[in-house]
Amino acid sequence: MNLHAMRAIYRFEMARTWRTVMQSVISPVISTSLYFIVFGAAIGSRIPHVGGVSYGAFIVPGLVMLSLLTQSLSNASFGIYFPKFTGTIYELLSAPVSTLEIVASYVGAAASKSIVLGLIILATASLFVPLRIEHPLWMLMFLVLTAVTFSLIGFIIGIWADGFEKLQVIPLLIITPLTFLGGSFYSIDMLPPFWQKVALFNPVVYLISGFRWSFYGLSDVGIGFSLAMTLAFLLAALGVVVWIFRTGYRLKA
Repeated sequence: MNLHAMRAIYRFEMARTWRTVMQSVISPVISTSLYFIVFGAAIGSRIPHVGGVSYGAFIVPGLVMLSLLTQSLSNASFGIYFPKFTGTIYELLSAPVSTLEIVASYVGAAASKSIVLGLIILATASLFVPLRIEHPLWMLMFLVLTAVTFSLIGFIIGIWADGFEKLQVIPLLIITPLTFLGGSFYSIDMLPPFWQKVALFNPVVYLISGFRWSFYGLSDVGIGFSLAMTLAFLLAALGVVVWIFRTGYRLKA
């Protein structure tokens, strides 16, 4: 395994975060803090506790997931799209670096940035609401699995996109709505029976449910099922990435 090449790609991608710290870190933290203020303080004071947890604290896992998903997609998609845009992707493909090493480097960097951002948002949330984490190891596991999964999806989007505008199509029109409708701000138990069943077709429900369970022991679906679905999404995304490199889809022009 070419560890030197992997380290070089990883360090280059991580260095880009500090060159765009306002966009990569400060802006998501400020945006999420506004959610805490508006939903947690203003609206939360008028909503009774959810499962014995204050509403402001209840929405923290959902907001962390919202930021984690969007940032993982953005970091990974731009990370692989830019080499395509400049043409340096062909130098990378012709270098003595395997497919596994390329994917691990780009996805690892994107996931690392998203995980750091998620932890910063958690620390920020503790300033606004009483926060507790009953299962910290499970919380970290869901955090890492989700970041890696959506970094893989972002990697796929970056290869598929043939223009900067397409980098925003799927996150804006699909992922963000699914996250808002996936229980970020409510429990799906609050929905009418029909819509509860419909919500179970939303994959983000399982991510948020498992992540929220690690905080308060509350979940809309069983923790084992949430973990199984998260791993299934991870394997599906990994399978698509493998197919892309085997077929050369959008890589060989």
